[in-house]
Amino acid sequence: MKKIFKNINIFLKLLGESFVFAYDSVKGDKFRAFLSLLGVTIGIFSIVGVFTAIEGLEKNVREMFSSLGTDVVYIDKISWESIAEGEGFKWWEFRQRPNNTYEEFLFLQKNVTLSDMSALSAFTTTNVQYGRNTLRNISLYGVTYYWNKISYFEIDQGRYFTPAEAAENIPLAVIGQNIADQLFLEGQTAVNSNIKIGGFTVRVVGVIKKKGESMFDPVSYDDAIIIPLPFIRNYLDLRRTSPSIVVHKDPRADEEEFMAQLRNAMRVVRRLRPIQNDNFALNKMSFLDDAISQLFNVIFIAGWVIGGFSILIGAFGVANIMFVSVKERTHIIGIEKAMGAKSSFILMQFLFEAALLAIVGGLIGILVVWGLTIFVTRQYDFVLTMSAKNILRGVLISGLVGVVAGFIPSLQAAKMDPVEAMNQH
Repeated sequence: MKKIFKNINIFLKLLGESFVFAYDSVKGDKFRAFLSLLGVTIGIFSIVGVFTAIEGLEKNVREMFSSLGTDVVYIDKISWESIAEGEGFKWWEFRQRPNNTYEEFLFLQKNVTLSDMSALSAFTTTNVQYGRNTLRNISLYGVTYYWNKISYFEIDQGRYFTPAEAAENIPLAVIGQNIADQLFLEGQTAVNSNIKIGGFTVRVVGVIKKKGESMFDPVSYDDAIIIPLPFIRNYLDLRRTSPSIVVHKDPRADEEEFMAQLRNAMRVVRRLRPIQNDNFALNKMSFLDDAISQLFNVIFIAGWVIGGFSILIGAFGVANIMFVSVKERTHIIGIEKAMGAKSSFILMQFLFEAALLAIVGGLIGILVVWGLTIFVTRQYDFVLTMSAKNILRGVLISGLVGVVAGFIPSLQAAKMDPVEAMNQH
């Protein structure tokens, strides 16, 4: 026990002396110390900043895909996995597949018992008018009742369609916030107002809550109008387009059984023989998890390369200041060794000094990144948070850089002959 306390006392003494020597080294030549610390600061800033940005990007991407629903299956002509694979993708074969139809949607709604809800959406563009204000080429979606729950948008003012309204050819609309802001003047209420869509008079029953612009959101309803599906037939022949069919799995259902039932139902409604291949694709967001992981693994490697070069510059700066520090304190080193200080003590003393210098530079870099994350999060629609893992990574790397960069100067100091060192001034 006494030996342990003795070692602790030696460590604390060494740490205290290293703080003093490091402070004196910085104080002695502030400009030289500033340049050395700046190198480490830039290096740690690069590494922590890059990894913080990458983690923020990955988090936003994954949240975007999860918001589209992990238990949702999108029925389409083209398989997303085939597109992702790229090589060997024959788009003309997929293009020849039949379009989704409203009748198929009704069949699935009735026969896929392991689904708790499904929806269909048809899309076109049209002009919208209120009074003298006209908006052109506005996205128009004709949807069935459950579309709002599957697409995860919220109503800010008014309401959504009732099941009866969504099933009938009723001139009602739910509009995006940007549409409401552009069509109606300040003080005017959008809800219960009549607007003209493609020449038809339509009553607005709700305004969708604004989501804002995001590079991670593939569909934004801020600039869109949603109407009951039967009403869109006034603008669009559903047989000549391919409406989106989306089926949501009942949370109590087994994943494999649900997919098998859905696939069998699609084969039945399209009257495919057993020997025929599927002429449709069942797409899920979950398949993108592996693709996202692989993508960000590559980005992480690139981040290490970028940060590595920056850290290398910082290491040269620390090594430079340590060589100068050893040279300036040669006489003191000789006195310490003459009084009985072991070479290992001298070595550890200078290594601690190098590590402390690097850690100080690293902490400054971490503080700069922390300030930038707050600025970006407040000013832009991009959430950045500095994780404890990134902070710990920055501190450890800066300490390691200090030890590695300071090892040769420290070894040089430890190997000095006490007599020759004392004679140098």
